[in-house]
Amino acid sequence: MPRPLGELEDAVMTRVWQWNRPVTVREVLEDLQQERSIAYTTVMTVMDNLHQKGWVRREAEGRAYRYTAVSTRAAYSAALMNEAWSTSDNPAAALVAFFGMMSAEQREALRDAVRIVQHDDGDDGDDGDGSDAGDDGHDDAGTEDETDRQGGDPGR
Repeated sequence: MPRPLGELEDAVMTRVWQWNRPVTVREVLEDLQQERSIAYTTVMTVMDNLHQKGWVRREAEGRAYRYTAVSTRAAYSAALMNEAWSTSDNPAAALVAFFGMMSAEQREALRDAVRIVQHDDGDDGDDGDGSDAGDDGHDDAGTEDETDRQGGDPGR
């Protein structure tokens, strides 16, 4: 399971994830310098560390490397949540507390995610009553898939 990224690692990975293309140390450096004073060698070291930890892969291009994320930010976040949940001494209570911290919008996003997972698992929500309503009583027939709702990138 992944350990949380450090503050600078997260700042670098945020750019790699957002740009969603192979990036150079120089590109990341120039963007980071808009918000902090940082040396080229520092960014190079962080990106090399991220490569060694398996967060990015790299390909040589001339005398430089181009770095690409190995997985999405969503996958990273999910792994952190799973790690926190699975190490709890009371996972059910941890989930209840977590859900209690969510906004109404976040709870609706969670409901949408559950519907997607149930659909992918072959659970079509048909409870035998002939309606198109799922277990929650809402009509799921018009539910957008995750890609449509998030502008085409299901990994966000």
